[in-house]
Amino acid sequence: MSSGPSFSVWDYVVFTLMLVVSAGVGVFYAFAGGGQSSSADFLVGGRSMTAVPVALSLTASFMSAITILGTPVEVYQYGAIFVLICFSFVLMVVVSSEIFLPIFYRLGITSTYEYLEMRYNKVIRLFGTVLFIIQTVLYTGLVIYAPALALNQVTGIDLWGAVMSTGVVCTLYCTLGGLKAVVWTDVFQVGIMLAGLLAVIVQSVLLQGGISTIISDSAQGGRLNLWDFDPNPLRRHTFWSITIGGTFLWTSVYGINQAQVQRYISCKSLFHAKMALYINLVSLLVISLCSVFCGLCLYSIYKNCDPWTAQKVSAQDQLMPYLVLDILSEYPGLPGLFVAAAYSGTLSTVSSSVNALAAVTITDLMRPYFSLSERQLSWASKGTSVLYGAVCIGMAGLASLMGGMLQAAISIVGVVGGPLLGLFSLGILFPCANTKGGLAGLLSGLVLSLWVCIGAQIYPQQPENSRPLPLTTHGCNFSLAPGGTNWTANMNDFILKENLQRPFLADNWYSLSYLYFGPLGTVTVIAVGLIISILSGGRQMVLQPGLTLSKEDLTCYKAYNVFKEKLSGRSGKLDLVRELEKSFGKTNLAFCDVELSTQTLP
Repeated sequence: MSSGPSFSVWDYVVFTLMLVVSAGVGVFYAFAGGGQSSSADFLVGGRSMTAVPVALSLTASFMSAITILGTPVEVYQYGAIFVLICFSFVLMVVVSSEIFLPIFYRLGITSTYEYLEMRYNKVIRLFGTVLFIIQTVLYTGLVIYAPALALNQVTGIDLWGAVMSTGVVCTLYCTLGGLKAVVWTDVFQVGIMLAGLLAVIVQSVLLQGGISTIISDSAQGGRLNLWDFDPNPLRRHTFWSITIGGTFLWTSVYGINQAQVQRYISCKSLFHAKMALYINLVSLLVISLCSVFCGLCLYSIYKNCDPWTAQKVSAQDQLMPYLVLDILSEYPGLPGLFVAAAYSGTLSTVSSSVNALAAVTITDLMRPYFSLSERQLSWASKGTSVLYGAVCIGMAGLASLMGGMLQAAISIVGVVGGPLLGLFSLGILFPCANTKGGLAGLLSGLVLSLWVCIGAQIYPQQPENSRPLPLTTHGCNFSLAPGGTNWTANMNDFILKENLQRPFLADNWYSLSYLYFGPLGTVTVIAVGLIISILSGGRQMVLQPGLTLSKEDLTCYKAYNVFKEKLSGRSGKLDLVRELEKSFGKTNLAFCDVELSTQTLP
């Protein structure tokens, strides 16, 4: 760890203020409006939320400290091609809002896995629930560990003390305030995340003499490698792997993940839920572009003296905190603001995960099997929040054994999220899909994804596929520790020595880009599921209405009907927003007196 500047009193004040406000929101919603008197209040905010706070909460849920700390390092090491992930955000929002959101909202479910029982059977519902719990606990452990690492680097605070404090604060306001507290703290934390990134960008631009200098340095260093259309799926990052793989990855997060779907169904109408997704797109793009530009700033400042090669930091994920202390230590409070930004990302993601884990546990594992009153379910929801908070803190220990934050996080989401996305897509898009096909597809997709992911961990990609860019230390004004040299060369030498021991699959199947882990699972589930379903008589199956996608669910079809009605002779001024809202209506069955029939059609 660097022995340079450390936190000042004002940094601690800024950082502590963020924690106090976050906890305060939880306390407020614990008592506001009569408190969390029912499980519906606690888990889905009484289904009364509006678009803007839900949109910002959607962004905060998965724009974690991994984005704040990991994305700039990704750009620093591999170039700005990762900015193409913005294209996948656009595609993801369209797919999620048009295909998945109408189904979940119409059914009025609390847990997305309720749909799996309606569409398939109880066994597949339990299987999906368990997979989600495993995925979320692993991912959340990584998310807790990331900012703790940042705090350890910049302040010297005990690493595991920081891990504990993260988990405790999250669990506090989750347990006290439920989903409303989570959503409104997310709104506050998105602002802090953006402020922390902008502080780094503004000071970097001032130090380097303008944006043009940063862009010029990045271009000379090969960091503006934006357009690479190589179709080779073994290449770590290309236009195709990022846009296609990223779309599948983020659709598995925003289309079917409980943490996000829980926010859609908390909205007071389907129109508000869809608007929340599209507003969320704007904030996603802003934070992603800022984090990528931070990576270019990082390279511009350290282009001649890489702190990791020079052994000023012990891990690449500490580069951003190192930069912050290097350029912002003269301004009391700003280093604290950046660490608060990283910490905010963690709090928002962990709180969303804990609340989602509580929802699926109550809805899928307790309510169907135990006869509990609403008051008992409300207390059980709070109890499971505390339990999962403790479990996620424990999983942070496992996260410390993983590699780079960004790739590790995406791999975890892709390996489990891909097959689950395939299972939901199979049920929603293909009426002929049956239980046998769904289960066979899910198992096949999961096995295939796990196989390639575990193989990739054992046999990392070779440089010709991962293509790390060179980093140098010739401009350092201090002597390097023994062995301090270009890390890229060290990696190349190591891999060349290991070449003879690598099996055939290592440089082919196991070298598949980590961004394709999700699509591999999704496509496998759909393909196997369709084949098995058709062979086992799926075409003769009759489904209850509302479980598959119809043209009436599509926004473009509703807009077409609105225009058609206006053009066919109805007088009056066309207000498309108002007409669409009428068309969508409150289609969530939680607002209706009529329940969907669970009987099959004759």
